[in-house]
Amino acid sequence: MRLSQMLSDIHQWWCTYASFQGRALATILLITVFLSLRVLLLRVLHKRVTDATLSYKWRRRMTYVFTVLLVLLIGWIWSDTFHSIATLLGLVAAALVVALRDLVANAAGWAFIHSRRLFGVGDRIEVSGHSGDVIDIRLFEFTMLEVGNWVDADQSTGRIIHVPNGKVLTDPLINYTKDFDFIWNELSVVVTFESNWQKAKSILSSIAASVLADTSTTAREQLKKAAERYMIFFRNLTPIVYTRVRENGVGLTMRYLTRPRERRTTEHRLWEEILLRFADHDDIALAYPTIRYYRRDEGDGRLAKPGDAHEADDHGQKQQG
Repeated sequence: MRLSQMLSDIHQWWCTYASFQGRALATILLITVFLSLRVLLLRVLHKRVTDATLSYKWRRRMTYVFTVLLVLLIGWIWSDTFHSIATLLGLVAAALVVALRDLVANAAGWAFIHSRRLFGVGDRIEVSGHSGDVIDIRLFEFTMLEVGNWVDADQSTGRIIHVPNGKVLTDPLINYTKDFDFIWNELSVVVTFESNWQKAKSILSSIAASVLADTSTTAREQLKKAAERYMIFFRNLTPIVYTRVRENGVGLTMRYLTRPRERRTTEHRLWEEILLRFADHDDIALAYPTIRYYRRDEGDGRLAKPGDAHEADDHGQKQQG
């Protein structure tokens, strides 16, 4: 209370007796003190912090704080509106929030992560275009071990990503493993038009049922628990094979559930089994881009069957399939 009264008396005396030259001199002195203090702190920062990126961030934050405080103090010198220390402290606090808004947002993001239980250490998430396994959560940032990117099937790249906690407040967050530890994956197999695609589809269904026998049961148990919190409903959790005509053959797409970290391993097992089973059947062949040549018969103008022509002559035409 005494400090507030003393500051009020000093400010009243200043407004009454101080001249314009006195205020200008005080402003110049204040700017000189702030600049000198900033230079001194920057020297200490350069000696203590060796990381260039971290040094840049601290230098930028220090500049924000010094600038805001300097503007407030200069305004206090030249204005007659600050009659109490409480008003000044309130403006200083607001200025600090503005200057350190990134840190405040990151701290709020940390509280949001823990209060809503968005993810925990060990979860696989995707945020701001980056995917990875969470390995650490701190007050201002969380750390992920990156997966995907140039590596196929969501396997680890070995890189560590530091993400500010404030990203969870502004960007969509995808959690691969929370509550329901399975994702849908698809494997596409294309057989030629001449193949017995019904037999191929039956073989694929048999392979999926044997390789993924335990997956559906475990997924169904987890789905019941997840349905208590979210409106999740899947009509069918067992593997299924869909049929579709492609440009170069009949497409058979196997859709199945798998754990995110087992996606590549499961696909590897399925493909090896498919190749072994298809090799036992002469009426099933995998399709690939081909070029077929047709020979035009000069006698009746009809196109000869593909099996009757091995190469095109000068009067032939080419069809790509």
